[in-house]
Amino acid sequence: MPAPLREGTQIYVERKTLGVSYSMPVMAMAMDYYEIGYIISGDRKTITPTATYFANAGMVGLTPPYVYHRTMAVSDEPYERILIKFTRAFAEPFIREVGQQIFDLLYEQKICQFTKESQEKICHMFMEMAEEFEKNSPHKEFILQGMLSRLLLTVYEEKLPVSGIVRNMTPLTPQVMDAIVFIEDNYAKNPLLEEAAQEVGFSPAYFSRLFSGQMGMSYSEYLDYVKIRHAEILLVQSKKSIMEIAEETGYCHGNYLNSRFKKKVGMTPGEYRKRNRGRL
Repeated sequence: MPAPLREGTQIYVERKTLGVSYSMPVMAMAMDYYEIGYIISGDRKTITPTATYFANAGMVGLTPPYVYHRTMAVSDEPYERILIKFTRAFAEPFIREVGQQIFDLLYEQKICQFTKESQEKICHMFMEMAEEFEKNSPHKEFILQGMLSRLLLTVYEEKLPVSGIVRNMTPLTPQVMDAIVFIEDNYAKNPLLEEAAQEVGFSPAYFSRLFSGQMGMSYSEYLDYVKIRHAEILLVQSKKSIMEIAEETGYCHGNYLNSRFKKKVGMTPGEYRKRNRGRL
């Protein structure tokens, strides 16, 4: 379980570099605070019982209390972020002024993406809050409370329509969440359904029904989805050739990646790279 806020405090702000392959070791949930975080660099995948979220540098993630989640790396980019934890009472000025509905909508969305201009503005707000938190001032929490309200309102007003979310048909059981982690750790090796079933302790037939019933797609379809998502990241954030990306994502040959990618994304890997360079 994540550490609670220190007794007598209502907010905690931390800027931290966690390394290329950092993943939360287990599913966990916060008990007494909300989280809002900004990704400075890196690409992350967050698994919850109801959905799986992908987030990249320049995006904001929001996690309410009592939601089991686990985050993991999905690229070789170093992971650096600023994380803000705060109590509900600390957000009361924002809720009173702007409304409970808007606060709830923000935390229902889970991830927010922005234009480049808005990214710079929001990154600056997070940086300012991290600097203010480190000051030894008796008025620190009073100042941070106003800064948090401004940050939440800016995120709400400037967020773009969200992408990178896979909604689950029904809330995931722990075994299916463990299987998703197994796929994420081994996708390049094309793990068989039988291997994933053995990993979580079920027969292949039962696991296949359980997985498709909760994810809304078959095991093979989800594995393909994960591989394509990793290919998208590599196309935008690396200079690797199509052949190299095919080998790294388990497609073995560039022509096979081309055909699978075009079927799933609607364009070839080369077209995707040209259109999205610098945006993901």
